[in-house]
Amino acid sequence: MTTRVFTGLKPTGQLQIGNYLGAIRPLLDLAADPDNDLLVSVADLHALTVQHDPARLRALTLEMVATLLACGLNARAKLFVQSSIPAHTELSYLLESTATYGEMARMIQFKEKSRGQESVRLSLLTYPALMAADILAYQSEVVPVGDDQRQHLELATTLARRFNGTYGDVFTVPRGATPAETARVKDLRDPTTKMGKSGAAGAGVIFLRDEPDAIVAKVRRAVTDNNPTLTYDPRNRSGVANLAVLLGALTGSSPGAALDEIQGAAALKAAVAEALVETLAPIQKRYRELTADPAELLSVLRSGAEVVAGDAVKTVANAREAMGLLSLH
Repeated sequence: MTTRVFTGLKPTGQLQIGNYLGAIRPLLDLAADPDNDLLVSVADLHALTVQHDPARLRALTLEMVATLLACGLNARAKLFVQSSIPAHTELSYLLESTATYGEMARMIQFKEKSRGQESVRLSLLTYPALMAADILAYQSEVVPVGDDQRQHLELATTLARRFNGTYGDVFTVPRGATPAETARVKDLRDPTTKMGKSGAAGAGVIFLRDEPDAIVAKVRRAVTDNNPTLTYDPRNRSGVANLAVLLGALTGSSPGAALDEIQGAAALKAAVAEALVETLAPIQKRYRELTADPAELLSVLRSGAEVVAGDAVKTVANAREAMGLLSLH
Protein backbone atom coordinates (compact mmCIF):
# COMPACT_ATOMS: atom_id res chain seq x y z
CA MET A 1 0.00 0.00 0.00
CA THR A 2 1.39 3.36 -1.01
CA THR A 3 1.67 6.45 1.16
CA ARG A 4 0.52 9.76 -0.28
CA VAL A 5 3.26 12.34 0.18
CA PHE A 6 2.72 16.01 -0.63
CA THR A 7 5.24 18.80 -0.99
CA GLY A 8 5.01 22.33 -2.37
CA LEU A 9 7.80 24.53 -3.69
CA LYS A 10 7.42 28.29 -4.13
CA PRO A 11 8.97 29.79 -7.30
CA THR A 12 10.84 32.75 -5.86
CA GLY A 13 14.18 32.90 -7.67
CA GLN A 14 16.92 31.06 -9.49
CA LEU A 15 17.85 27.93 -7.58
CA GLN A 16 21.34 27.39 -6.20
CA ILE A 17 23.39 24.42 -5.06
CA GLY A 18 22.08 24.65 -1.49
CA ASN A 19 18.52 24.27 -2.81
CA TYR A 20 19.60 21.25 -4.84
CA LEU A 21 21.33 19.49 -1.95
CA GLY A 22 18.82 20.46 0.73
CA ALA A 23 15.48 20.24 -1.10
CA ILE A 24 15.62 18.78 -4.60
CA ARG A 25 17.85 15.77 -4.01
CA PRO A 26 15.76 14.56 -1.03
CA LEU A 27 12.70 15.02 -3.25
CA LEU A 28 14.25 12.76 -5.88
CA ASP A 29 14.78 10.11 -3.20
CA LEU A 30 11.09 10.31 -2.26
CA ALA A 31 10.09 9.96 -5.91
CA ALA A 32 12.31 6.91 -6.33
CA ASP A 33 10.62 5.04 -3.47
CA PRO A 34 7.85 2.82 -4.94
CA ASP A 35 5.97 2.97 -1.63
CA ASN A 36 5.38 6.72 -2.08
CA ASP A 37 2.62 8.36 -4.10
CA LEU A 38 4.37 11.72 -4.44
CA LEU A 39 2.58 14.95 -5.35
CA VAL A 40 4.77 17.97 -6.10
CA SER A 41 3.06 21.34 -6.38
CA VAL A 42 4.75 24.48 -7.68
CA ALA A 43 3.08 26.90 -5.29
CA ASP A 44 2.75 29.97 -7.48
CA LEU A 45 -0.24 31.36 -5.55
CA HIS A 46 1.97 31.77 -2.49
CA ALA A 47 4.12 34.20 -4.46
CA LEU A 48 1.17 36.63 -4.58
CA THR A 49 1.48 37.47 -0.88
CA VAL A 50 4.03 40.17 -1.69
CA GLN A 51 4.55 42.63 -4.54
CA HIS A 52 5.73 40.79 -7.64
CA ASP A 53 6.19 41.13 -11.38
CA PRO A 54 3.62 38.98 -13.24
CA ALA A 55 5.89 38.12 -16.16
CA ARG A 56 8.69 37.17 -13.82
CA LEU A 57 6.37 34.95 -11.77
CA ARG A 58 5.37 33.03 -14.90
CA ALA A 59 9.01 32.69 -15.90
CA LEU A 60 10.06 31.52 -12.43
CA THR A 61 7.24 28.98 -12.35
CA LEU A 62 8.39 27.39 -15.61
CA GLU A 63 11.99 27.64 -14.44
CA MET A 64 11.13 25.67 -11.30
CA VAL A 65 9.36 23.00 -13.33
CA ALA A 66 12.22 22.71 -15.81
CA THR A 67 14.77 22.54 -13.00
CA LEU A 68 12.95 19.77 -11.16
CA LEU A 69 12.68 17.71 -14.33
CA ALA A 70 16.28 18.42 -15.32
CA CYS A 71 17.46 17.28 -11.90
CA GLY A 72 15.75 13.94 -12.47
CA LEU A 73 12.25 14.13 -11.03
CA ASN A 74 10.70 11.11 -12.72
CA ALA A 75 7.28 10.38 -14.09
CA ARG A 76 6.24 8.58 -10.88
CA ALA A 77 5.90 11.98 -9.20
CA LYS A 78 2.79 13.97 -10.02
CA LEU A 79 4.04 17.46 -10.83
CA PHE A 80 1.58 20.32 -11.24
CA VAL A 81 1.14 24.05 -10.74
CA GLN A 82 -0.99 24.99 -7.74
CA SER A 83 -3.01 27.71 -9.48
CA SER A 84 -4.09 25.36 -12.27
CA ILE A 85 -6.46 23.60 -9.85
CA PRO A 86 -9.18 25.99 -8.60
CA ALA A 87 -10.08 23.58 -5.79
CA HIS A 88 -7.08 24.91 -3.85
CA THR A 89 -8.51 28.41 -3.50
CA GLU A 90 -12.05 27.23 -2.81
CA LEU A 91 -10.89 24.91 -0.06
CA SER A 92 -8.68 27.68 1.30
CA TYR A 93 -11.75 29.82 2.00
CA LEU A 94 -13.56 26.93 3.69
CA LEU A 95 -10.53 26.48 5.93
CA GLU A 96 -10.31 30.22 6.60
CA SER A 97 -13.85 29.82 7.90
CA THR A 98 -12.54 27.14 10.24
CA ALA A 99 -9.47 29.01 11.44
CA THR A 100 -9.22 32.05 13.70
CA TYR A 101 -7.52 35.41 13.27
CA GLY A 102 -5.31 34.70 16.27
CA GLU A 103 -4.00 31.50 14.71
CA MET A 104 -3.07 33.31 11.51
CA ALA A 105 -1.52 36.30 13.27
CA ARG A 106 0.70 34.04 15.38
CA MET A 107 2.43 32.56 12.33
CA ILE A 108 6.13 33.36 12.60
CA GLN A 109 6.55 34.13 8.91
CA PHE A 110 3.69 36.64 9.01
CA LYS A 111 5.28 38.37 11.98
CA GLU A 112 8.67 38.52 10.30
CA LYS A 113 7.50 39.68 6.88
CA SER A 114 5.03 42.25 8.23
CA ARG A 115 7.34 43.70 10.86
CA GLY A 116 8.00 47.39 10.20
CA GLN A 117 5.59 47.51 7.25
CA GLU A 118 2.86 50.14 7.13
CA SER A 119 0.73 47.93 4.93
CA VAL A 120 0.85 44.25 3.95
CA ARG A 121 -1.33 42.18 1.68
CA LEU A 122 -4.17 40.33 3.39
CA SER A 123 -3.00 37.14 1.68
CA LEU A 124 0.20 37.29 3.71
CA LEU A 125 -1.96 36.80 6.80
CA THR A 126 -4.27 34.15 5.35
CA TYR A 127 -1.96 32.10 3.12
CA PRO A 128 -1.37 29.44 5.82
CA ALA A 129 -5.00 28.43 5.15
CA LEU A 130 -4.10 28.04 1.48
CA MET A 131 -1.08 26.00 2.46
CA ALA A 132 -3.35 23.80 4.57
CA ALA A 133 -5.71 23.48 1.60
CA ASP A 134 -2.82 22.41 -0.62
CA ILE A 135 -2.10 19.53 1.74
CA LEU A 136 -5.61 18.53 2.78
CA ALA A 137 -7.13 18.63 -0.72
CA TYR A 138 -5.30 15.44 -1.62
CA GLN A 139 -5.83 13.52 1.62
CA SER A 140 -2.07 13.72 2.08
CA GLU A 141 -0.68 11.42 4.72
CA VAL A 142 2.92 12.64 4.94
CA VAL A 143 4.41 16.09 4.41
CA PRO A 144 8.20 16.51 4.43
CA VAL A 145 8.81 19.63 6.46
CA GLY A 146 11.78 21.63 7.66
CA ASP A 147 11.89 23.79 10.76
CA ASP A 148 10.75 26.91 8.89
CA GLN A 149 7.46 25.31 7.82
CA ARG A 150 6.71 23.16 10.84
CA GLN A 151 4.32 25.74 12.34
CA HIS A 152 2.29 25.82 9.13
CA LEU A 153 1.93 22.05 9.08
CA GLU A 154 0.82 22.13 12.71
CA LEU A 155 -1.90 24.60 11.70
CA ALA A 156 -2.98 22.30 8.86
CA THR A 157 -3.35 19.36 11.25
CA THR A 158 -5.22 21.56 13.75
CA LEU A 159 -7.67 22.71 11.09
CA ALA A 160 -8.19 19.18 9.81
CA ARG A 161 -8.99 17.89 13.29
CA ARG A 162 -11.23 20.87 14.07
CA PHE A 163 -13.14 20.51 10.80
CA ASN A 164 -13.57 16.76 11.26
CA GLY A 165 -14.74 17.25 14.83
CA THR A 166 -17.21 19.98 13.90
CA TYR A 167 -18.61 18.84 10.56
CA GLY A 168 -17.70 15.17 10.21
CA ASP A 169 -14.71 13.25 8.90
CA VAL A 170 -13.62 14.78 5.62
CA PHE A 171 -9.85 15.20 5.87
CA THR A 172 -6.96 12.87 6.45
CA VAL A 173 -4.89 14.34 9.26
CA PRO A 174 -1.34 14.56 7.86
CA ARG A 175 1.86 13.96 9.74
CA GLY A 176 5.16 15.67 9.20
CA ALA A 177 8.30 13.84 8.18
CA THR A 178 11.66 15.36 8.99
CA PRO A 179 13.90 14.96 5.94
CA ALA A 180 17.20 13.18 6.41
CA GLU A 181 19.98 15.51 7.46
CA THR A 182 21.30 17.30 4.40
CA ALA A 183 24.31 19.45 3.72
CA ARG A 184 23.87 22.99 5.00
CA VAL A 185 25.84 25.00 2.50
CA LYS A 186 27.01 28.50 3.41
CA ASP A 187 27.80 31.48 1.22
CA LEU A 188 31.28 31.03 -0.27
CA ARG A 189 32.22 34.65 0.45
CA ASP A 190 30.64 34.72 3.90
CA PRO A 191 30.72 31.18 5.32
CA THR A 192 28.96 32.26 8.50
CA THR A 193 25.66 32.82 6.63
CA LYS A 194 23.39 30.48 4.72
CA MET A 195 23.81 30.45 0.95
CA GLY A 196 20.89 32.48 -0.36
CA LYS A 197 19.83 33.54 -3.83
CA SER A 198 21.45 36.93 -4.14
CA GLY A 199 24.06 37.60 -1.46
CA ALA A 200 26.68 40.12 -2.59
CA ALA A 201 25.22 40.02 -6.13
CA GLY A 202 25.65 36.25 -6.13
CA ALA A 203 29.43 36.36 -5.69
CA GLY A 204 29.33 33.60 -3.08
CA VAL A 205 26.38 31.69 -4.54
CA ILE A 206 26.64 28.76 -6.94
CA PHE A 207 23.53 28.83 -9.09
CA LEU A 208 22.48 25.63 -10.81
CA ARG A 209 22.80 27.29 -14.22
CA ASP A 210 26.19 28.91 -13.64
CA GLU A 211 28.63 28.22 -16.48
CA PRO A 212 31.75 26.19 -15.60
CA ASP A 213 34.02 29.26 -15.83
CA ALA A 214 31.77 31.15 -13.41
CA ILE A 215 31.74 28.22 -11.00
CA VAL A 216 35.53 27.97 -11.03
CA ALA A 217 35.89 31.72 -10.50
CA LYS A 218 33.42 31.80 -7.59
CA VAL A 219 35.03 28.83 -5.86
CA ARG A 220 38.51 30.26 -6.38
CA ARG A 221 37.42 33.40 -4.51
CA ALA A 222 35.82 31.44 -1.67
CA VAL A 223 36.95 32.41 1.83
CA THR A 224 39.41 30.00 3.47
CA ASP A 225 42.41 30.74 5.71
CA ASN A 226 46.21 30.67 5.73
CA ASN A 227 46.66 27.28 7.38
CA PRO A 228 47.90 24.83 4.68
CA THR A 229 46.82 21.81 6.73
CA LEU A 230 43.14 21.08 6.10
CA THR A 231 40.92 20.11 9.01
CA TYR A 232 37.15 20.05 9.40
CA ASP A 233 36.52 22.62 12.12
CA PRO A 234 33.25 24.53 11.51
CA ARG A 235 33.70 26.75 14.56
CA ASN A 236 37.24 27.98 13.92
CA ARG A 237 37.69 27.35 10.18
CA SER A 238 34.28 28.12 8.72
CA GLY A 239 35.52 28.70 5.16
CA VAL A 240 37.39 25.40 4.88
CA ALA A 241 34.56 23.59 6.64
CA ASN A 242 32.02 25.00 4.19
CA LEU A 243 33.98 23.76 1.20
CA ALA A 244 34.40 20.38 2.91
CA VAL A 245 30.63 20.13 3.44
CA LEU A 246 30.01 20.98 -0.20
CA LEU A 247 32.62 18.54 -1.51
CA GLY A 248 31.38 15.77 0.78
CA ALA A 249 27.77 16.25 -0.30
CA LEU A 250 28.69 16.19 -3.97
CA THR A 251 30.93 13.11 -3.73
CA GLY A 252 28.97 11.10 -1.20
CA SER A 253 31.35 11.33 1.73
CA SER A 254 31.51 13.06 5.09
CA PRO A 255 33.07 16.54 5.26
CA GLY A 256 36.04 15.19 7.17
CA ALA A 257 36.61 12.35 4.72
CA ALA A 258 36.32 14.77 1.82
CA LEU A 259 39.48 16.49 3.03
CA ASP A 260 41.55 13.32 3.06
CA GLU A 261 44.49 13.40 0.66
CA ILE A 262 43.91 17.07 -0.22
CA GLN A 263 46.75 19.43 0.61
CA GLY A 264 46.11 23.15 0.84
CA ALA A 265 43.21 25.47 0.07
CA ALA A 266 44.02 25.73 -3.63
CA ALA A 267 43.71 21.98 -4.10
CA LEU A 268 40.49 21.93 -2.07
CA LYS A 269 38.98 24.66 -4.21
CA ALA A 270 39.98 22.83 -7.38
CA ALA A 271 38.32 19.64 -6.13
CA VAL A 272 35.14 21.49 -5.18
CA ALA A 273 34.95 23.26 -8.54
CA GLU A 274 35.48 19.99 -10.41
CA ALA A 275 32.75 18.24 -8.41
CA LEU A 276 30.32 21.11 -8.99
CA VAL A 277 30.90 21.22 -12.73
CA GLU A 278 30.57 17.44 -13.00
CA THR A 279 27.34 17.41 -10.99
CA LEU A 280 25.70 20.33 -12.76
CA ALA A 281 26.70 19.58 -16.37
CA PRO A 282 23.99 16.96 -17.06
CA ILE A 283 21.39 19.04 -15.21
CA GLN A 284 22.22 22.09 -17.30
CA LYS A 285 22.16 20.09 -20.54
CA ARG A 286 18.69 18.69 -19.77
CA TYR A 287 17.48 22.13 -18.64
CA ARG A 288 18.47 23.64 -21.99
CA GLU A 289 16.63 20.87 -23.82
CA LEU A 290 13.47 21.35 -21.76
CA THR A 291 13.38 25.14 -22.02
CA ALA A 292 14.01 25.01 -25.76
CA ASP A 293 10.53 23.51 -26.10
CA PRO A 294 8.17 24.98 -23.47
CA ALA A 295 5.38 22.85 -24.92
CA GLU A 296 6.95 19.81 -23.28
CA LEU A 297 6.88 21.55 -19.89
CA LEU A 298 3.26 22.55 -20.31
CA SER A 299 2.37 19.02 -21.35
CA VAL A 300 3.94 17.62 -18.18
CA LEU A 301 2.01 20.12 -16.06
CA ARG A 302 -1.29 19.41 -17.80
CA SER A 303 -0.83 15.70 -17.30
CA GLY A 304 0.00 16.16 -13.63
CA ALA A 305 -3.00 18.40 -13.04
CA GLU A 306 -5.35 16.01 -14.83
CA VAL A 307 -4.22 13.14 -12.62
CA VAL A 308 -4.63 14.93 -9.27
CA ALA A 309 -7.48 17.38 -9.89
CA GLY A 310 -10.18 14.76 -9.36
CA ASP A 311 -9.03 14.07 -5.83
CA ALA A 312 -9.05 17.78 -4.95
CA VAL A 313 -12.50 18.33 -6.45
CA LYS A 314 -13.88 15.36 -4.51
CA THR A 315 -12.42 16.64 -1.24
CA VAL A 316 -13.88 20.11 -1.77
CA ALA A 317 -17.29 18.67 -2.62
CA ASN A 318 -17.26 16.65 0.60
CA ALA A 319 -16.17 19.69 2.61
CA ARG A 320 -18.91 21.87 1.05
CA GLU A 321 -21.57 19.30 1.86
CA ALA A 322 -20.30 18.84 5.41
CA MET A 323 -20.45 22.62 6.00
CA GLY A 324 -24.01 22.86 4.73
CA LEU A 325 -23.44 24.52 1.37
CA LEU A 326 -26.06 23.84 -1.30
CA SER A 327 -25.04 21.69 -4.26
CA LEU A 328 -26.92 21.94 -7.57
CA HIS A 329 -25.15 18.98 -9.18
